[in-house]
Amino acid sequence: MKASLDDKNAILTIQQDIVFYNKSDQALNEVYLHNWSNSYKNNKTKLSQRFIEDYKKTLYFAKAEDRGFSDILNLSVNYETADFKELDDQIDIIKINLKKVLLPKDSVTITASYTVKLPNAKFTGYGKNVEGYHLRFWYLTPAVFQNGWNIMSNLNIDDLYSDISDFQIEISIPNIYTLESNLYQYDEIKKGERKEYFLIGKKKKDIILSIDKAAKFSSFKTDRVHVKTDITNTSIAQPLGTSILNRELLFIEKYLGKYPHKELFIDRITQSKNPIYGLNQLPNFLRPFSDVFKWDMTMFKAITKKYIENTLLLNNRTDYWLVNGIQYYLMMEYAEKYYPEVNLLGNLSKVWGVRSFNFAKLKFNDKYPFIYQFSSRKFLDQSLTTQADSLSNFNRKIVNKYKAGLGLRYLEDYLNKDIIRNSIQEFYLKNNLKITNSKSFADIVRSKTEKDVNWFFGDYITTNKKIDYTIKKTIIVGDSIDVTIKNKRNITAPIALYGIKDKKVVFKKWLTNIDSTKTIRIAKGNFDRLSLNFENTYPEHNTIDNSKSLKGGLFNKPLKLTFIKDVNDSYYNQLFYQPDVKYNFYDGVLLGMKLHNKPVLTRNLQFSFTPSYGTKSNSLTGTFYTRYYQYFEKTSIYRMTYSISGSNLHYAPDLAYNSFNQSVSVEFKRKTLRDAGVRVLSARLFNVDKEVAPGVVKTDQDKYSIFRLSYFYNNPNIISGFKYNLSTEIGSKFSKAIAEFRFRSLTDRNTQLDFRLYAGAFLTNNSDGDYFSFGLDRANDYLFQLNYIGRSENSGIFSQQFILAEGGFKSVLPTRFANQFMLSFNSNIGLWRWLEIYNDVAFLKNRGDQVYFAYESGIRLNFVHNIFELYFPLYSNNGWEVGQHAYPKKIRFVLTANPRAIFNFFRRGFL
Repeated sequence: MKASLDDKNAILTIQQDIVFYNKSDQALNEVYLHNWSNSYKNNKTKLSQRFIEDYKKTLYFAKAEDRGFSDILNLSVNYETADFKELDDQIDIIKINLKKVLLPKDSVTITASYTVKLPNAKFTGYGKNVEGYHLRFWYLTPAVFQNGWNIMSNLNIDDLYSDISDFQIEISIPNIYTLESNLYQYDEIKKGERKEYFLIGKKKKDIILSIDKAAKFSSFKTDRVHVKTDITNTSIAQPLGTSILNRELLFIEKYLGKYPHKELFIDRITQSKNPIYGLNQLPNFLRPFSDVFKWDMTMFKAITKKYIENTLLLNNRTDYWLVNGIQYYLMMEYAEKYYPEVNLLGNLSKVWGVRSFNFAKLKFNDKYPFIYQFSSRKFLDQSLTTQADSLSNFNRKIVNKYKAGLGLRYLEDYLNKDIIRNSIQEFYLKNNLKITNSKSFADIVRSKTEKDVNWFFGDYITTNKKIDYTIKKTIIVGDSIDVTIKNKRNITAPIALYGIKDKKVVFKKWLTNIDSTKTIRIAKGNFDRLSLNFENTYPEHNTIDNSKSLKGGLFNKPLKLTFIKDVNDSYYNQLFYQPDVKYNFYDGVLLGMKLHNKPVLTRNLQFSFTPSYGTKSNSLTGTFYTRYYQYFEKTSIYRMTYSISGSNLHYAPDLAYNSFNQSVSVEFKRKTLRDAGVRVLSARLFNVDKEVAPGVVKTDQDKYSIFRLSYFYNNPNIISGFKYNLSTEIGSKFSKAIAEFRFRSLTDRNTQLDFRLYAGAFLTNNSDGDYFSFGLDRANDYLFQLNYIGRSENSGIFSQQFILAEGGFKSVLPTRFANQFMLSFNSNIGLWRWLEIYNDVAFLKNRGDQVYFAYESGIRLNFVHNIFELYFPLYSNNGWEVGQHAYPKKIRFVLTANPRAIFNFFRRGFL
């Protein structure tokens, strides 16, 4: 390859020769090339669409100068002009139709002349950055033919499947830059204002170039390989760094075998895409971990990834679990050997107020089963054979890697340490620098043991079935104990039974073939508790019910009160208490104490009781709920939620209300976990009893019951989102039907269009007044579901709070309610960033009146959607509102202080 960098235009001009060998036993009529430089070309590429799924729109709306693309000037095969084209739906893949069939063991020479416009590095980390250029996947790469062509578009998951190659590169760059790479540099020549670098590489998988104004990679010459990295820490001196890297490489070599290359190039950009979660997420100013520990673990993870991926050539889009499994297996082994005393929270676990929590007692390796349970308990986990591009980001980056590593440790513990360790090493040595797959590893394991491992390479790997056993009962029979163990789910796997004394293991026994319920007999011993999976050897769906006391007594586990939240404690039934502070205009600051049973890991049955004291109302109020989640694995239903809830709060000065609600909801499964859409069918019964002022007689507007049936759909695509809600309400005095549709779109110029249609009609209405009527500018919220700060206010700042409901108008017009029907259309059109203009029209019909036509327009400042917004009315049925009296009182605001809503906004695209 010969390449020249035009720094002014960020363009590489490349002349490339590829000698492609047919290593298969089939004759080939075509050859495919990966052209990932072209994946930045427009907003129709697979990469751009992938970013949209992740709620990132920078590439979709990128400026022309920030985009990247390739322009193929000439392409020939065996020096004859070739017939080639980009695939219609994958423009980063080139198909070459061969004029002559390529026979097995034969080769062709592909010659290409092309230019590459380098993209802005802000998209994927690769391309032009402030300091220069960091390049990866920048040249044409032949696809692998293995049981068919393995072609894949760039999806920013760095998983290009390619065979090893010998590289010879000449590259010319401006004098102001210095080039560093993972190739061997055998010459550098200065020619005027430019430098020419000559690079070679033998049996390399891919090439990374760092072109910067100053060399930024540090060199560590260890006993085994030469490590170059820009992952630096000023407190790690060269001798100490070299010593640490020597230890890491020796450790890896003992488990795998010798690294076949003389150098390891560890770049910060690639590493930053796969950080050590739990290490980088805690604030640096707290200094929870020592600099040595952080650098050691960061480098060990980066080195193991490169060590394995540079030598084991598996398809990391379809067969990634083994590479991930080996890497995380080694990480757990390394941490256990050299840092057994380090806790998950580091030094924070020693701080007063933190150290008493079970969470603070977790060791660094305990995060792996814990995070797996976090996903599993919500039934959001995916099998280890799910294609990488179909995994949710949370599963791809974290959960599936953890499950794979835990799986190898699980298998190791069940078979014995040497079998798995020897199998990994044999697999590595046999397949070093060869195209391979995980089936080869499975065959090696099977050859080394007589125990059945089909459950592991079957259900554990290929499904998301969950291991979940419990000790159902224990009966003492003379000097023995009969233990009945129940398999609560649909996978049969080996499980470990422990005898425990003072939280220490007295005995351990592996049990197999328990597919439903089984009673085993064990001898009595010096232990007073039996426990399953006590050491968290394998990832289990639910470990709360794994323990059984042998001491007798009324309760197997005593009650324990714990401040705030904590992880599960198998020795206790936990009840959590935590301060709860809220505010409404009538109660003032609500100072409460929330009692609940919800640990960090979700549980199916949840309850909460929150008594509160209102500083303004000087009264006791409170809320409660009980929920049960039922999950489904083999149907189109994701889960059903059964709920009972209630509250006692003030809705007006010195007037409180009681609500008691029951509901059942059905949430349907998404097409894939990368689909953020939601479909929910719910049925709710609301019971409301309101206090009235002294001397006032209660009416049907003060004590009522309403049944609501609704279907909600939401597709929150960041470019084109659509949602709707269809519902009906039935009360003793009325019944109504409601439909709400909302469409939000971003144009090609990144202008937001937001349209909403609301239609509501009474089927019957025998009520008096407007309490149950449709509200044009403010919903009455007789179901007490909207978060109004001052729900009864007709003046003052809290009357200006805006919640988009029913009519959705911002101006207060002469006709505010409709007791027959209301049809409202709301629109928002973006002008610049968060500045928008809104236009609303509505038709309202009241009994005995003509249809009222309402209209308004104004300015919307959409700072954070649905969290903080301001509305400034301009023109409506009231005329020009800006110049009217007391205009500041006409301004409406949206303000959400709900932590859950804020958290959901920022987590989009990850979970």
